[in-house]
Amino acid sequence: MQSSFDVIQVMNGGWDERILVFQYQQIVTSFAVICERYVILLDTLVNPQSARALLGAVHESLNGGRQLLVVNTHADWDHCWGNAVFAGPDAIQQVPIIAHRRCRERLFAPEAATTLTEKQQHEPELYKDVKIVPPTVTFEGTLTIDGGDLQLELIPTPGHTSDHLSVYIPQIATLLPGDAAEQPLPFVDTPATLPQLRASLGHLKALNAETALYCHAIGERSPSIIDANIAYFDTLEQRCRHALTAKIVPRDLEEIADIEELLDYQLADIPGAGALDVEATTFYREAHHQAALAMLSYLRATT
Repeated sequence: MQSSFDVIQVMNGGWDERILVFQYQQIVTSFAVICERYVILLDTLVNPQSARALLGAVHESLNGGRQLLVVNTHADWDHCWGNAVFAGPDAIQQVPIIAHRRCRERLFAPEAATTLTEKQQHEPELYKDVKIVPPTVTFEGTLTIDGGDLQLELIPTPGHTSDHLSVYIPQIATLLPGDAAEQPLPFVDTPATLPQLRASLGHLKALNAETALYCHAIGERSPSIIDANIAYFDTLEQRCRHALTAKIVPRDLEEIADIEELLDYQLADIPGAGALDVEATTFYREAHHQAALAMLSYLRATT
């Protein structure tokens, strides 16, 4: 059974003290930005209990008239299943939840309900209280939240998902890329969205942030992970082009039993992969496999 200790506040590792970092188990990191006008929670974690832990952690920061805001970076389960604490009939405190328009659409899609049902069946104690609650304020393009001393620029960075947002704070040159960049690699949605993900990484790099805090790179604060992700996809493209030119790729990509061997590109070759635990290694090996299949499919369709 989950306890409140599953959400811990991470000791400041050299970033601006107005950013609080919260780790949920080894699964995901969320953030709070304490501005003059607002306390802004970036994502609500995996269920109401974890979201209540976030609310409790920022409670004192709401003194003095600051308003609480919530931002969903995207509609994946580990980023927004605590929304019911902040909106809807069971909310502890009614709070604006801001997200891309596509986030709301994704949470209303049948796939979201299916994912919840599956997780409730697999881990009922963890997910039994989850209710899918969509954002209450949506937008397209970019949006700036003016917190007085800090401005949060909400930037669409699609590719990992169609609704994905990253957050840049120019006053302190700090980037919160969500799942658009992670260690050792971001998860590719489909072959069609692979160019979007690579373009989003390029956009993030062009911001020239001095600090970057990630949802899936525990303890890291260097923008170099963005560079490493860009290099990963560049290398993956080179290996896939070589394999296609050498005619060693089967017509049916699903017939590939070991894509790491086929491309001579192992998960262990990717910076940061060597530090993963067993469960994370399994997850990112599948992510590497899916990224390679997406790259092969995309290159076949466009060359």
